[in-house]
Amino acid sequence: MDTPNSKQYYKEEMDMTYLVSNDRVDRHGKIADKRTTGGWKATPFIIVNEVIERLAFFAIAVNITTYLVAEMHQSIPDAVTHVTDWIGAAYVLTLLGAFLADAYLGRFRTIVVFSAIYAVGMVLLTVSASFDTLRPQTGKKASNYQVSFLYGALGLIALGTGGIKPCVSSFGADQFDEGDEKEVQMKYSFFNWFYFAINMGAILGITLLVYIQDKLGWSWGFGIPTVTTILSIVVLAAGVRYYRFQKPMGSPFTRFLQVIVVSIKKHRRGVLVQNETSLYEVETTYSDIIGARKLPHTRQYRFFDKAAVIAEKDTISNRWCLCTVTQVEEFKSFIKVLPIWASTIALAISFSQMSTFFLTQANVMNRKLGNNFEIPVGSIPVFGAINGLILVPFYEKFIIPFLRKFTGHHRGITSLQRMGVGLFISIFAMASAALIEKIRREHYPKKNSMSVFWLLPQFFLIGAAEVFTYVGQLEFFYDEATDGTKSISSALFLSEIGIGSWLSTALVKIIIATTGGQEKGWLRNNLNNSKLDLFFWILAGINAINFLVYLMVAKFHKGKGSAVRDEIMVELEFSNGQQTQA
Repeated sequence: MDTPNSKQYYKEEMDMTYLVSNDRVDRHGKIADKRTTGGWKATPFIIVNEVIERLAFFAIAVNITTYLVAEMHQSIPDAVTHVTDWIGAAYVLTLLGAFLADAYLGRFRTIVVFSAIYAVGMVLLTVSASFDTLRPQTGKKASNYQVSFLYGALGLIALGTGGIKPCVSSFGADQFDEGDEKEVQMKYSFFNWFYFAINMGAILGITLLVYIQDKLGWSWGFGIPTVTTILSIVVLAAGVRYYRFQKPMGSPFTRFLQVIVVSIKKHRRGVLVQNETSLYEVETTYSDIIGARKLPHTRQYRFFDKAAVIAEKDTISNRWCLCTVTQVEEFKSFIKVLPIWASTIALAISFSQMSTFFLTQANVMNRKLGNNFEIPVGSIPVFGAINGLILVPFYEKFIIPFLRKFTGHHRGITSLQRMGVGLFISIFAMASAALIEKIRREHYPKKNSMSVFWLLPQFFLIGAAEVFTYVGQLEFFYDEATDGTKSISSALFLSEIGIGSWLSTALVKIIIATTGGQEKGWLRNNLNNSKLDLFFWILAGINAINFLVYLMVAKFHKGKGSAVRDEIMVELEFSNGQQTQA
């Protein structure tokens, strides 16, 4: 017969089974309960927030080149480089946002704070577009004050984007318990639907809002995204009772620097790694990184193991003298993904053309849809965004189950393979763009003489490349990250977009300088006198070389799973050797 005490014990045991295993907490700071927090209860708010925020960003991104040319009287090459510089800054600043999230604020607070900064920038941009004194008069160049005001507004938007982007996808993934197989599968589905949300926001931004701007003017075109930016904060805050939160864990960059410094110091002192038992680790259940689980030792990058070797006169509590195995492995995990990161940057160079040179092509083509409607230039990227909306559900529903039958992998193919497919497609995207531009320039040089729908292949292919690569990166960089580096890892791959934009700017400047300048070179203010197709062929060549490099890097990459398998093999070999000696 059950006693009251045994019933109470049984109830407490049952309650424990519903608690998450990864130490995420609810809004009250208690270990999160799966029945009331996280999962698909929480993520709809995050997904809707992403739709609204991306709507605002893309409404600006696809229009800003036209705004700089038409309203601020900049040349096309100058406007293109300014836009790519701005987009580059927005995504490189994700490293700052991720640092603050992991070290001090947490992901949720970082999103809210930087969304407010984003909203202030949007307000100033709307003001810039609404008052004549903040724009140059017809035939005149913009004054320093007018340019500074505009760039100040864009700078705040870039800063806001940098704070939001690395945290939203990671915050969404935090809603799923990695110790629960069912929730792990939900997490991978979330990444696909998160990318779907990005494309949904992009489509609304580059169709509805661009159309409003085209018909009602720049004040409305920038004003409505300002309102939606504020609305995105409200939507995110509405789901707070359902969220699981990860507490800030201190600066990962400080921990990385400690590992590097201590390793070098001990190497100079002649310290050697004799065996794994001499490596220091705290004896508590969890590591001494706040809220982070312990990490097993791996045999890669053995030089950094020296930071965890206990030597004479080491102060155990001082991490500038002695690091833990977990701290060393955290740093190893970070540097292991850097080759993958570097070998996927080239796609970002091609992707940046969607908001720059692809639109300058569209501007001189026939955009008529029927007798009375003309597609706004800024809405042309919808060709690529629609591809994302179609391909993501199709991939989730049909392609994954089909591939799973042959590979046995729970996601059909691995994240690395998915990224490789995207990089391969990008080669044909830029080749298609080069062929179409050559046909347009040579056979249809008059404005509006060639249909804009000839651009469909390049938009479709670059969109397909992004679907495979972007979602693969979301999965890969989150999975390979440790507990204390989730946001930093997300920011790392997002920074590719920024670096790719900057490299695009640099490439444009190099080509202009080496081919005769803006008056005689390949990239001129008049597209018909330019040789934009040759620029696209260069990008196709870069993508092809990059794909081959990526194959080599991916082949030799050892992720979390392979590292653990290596350790098991070493232990088996060691134990077998002992048995043989016995």
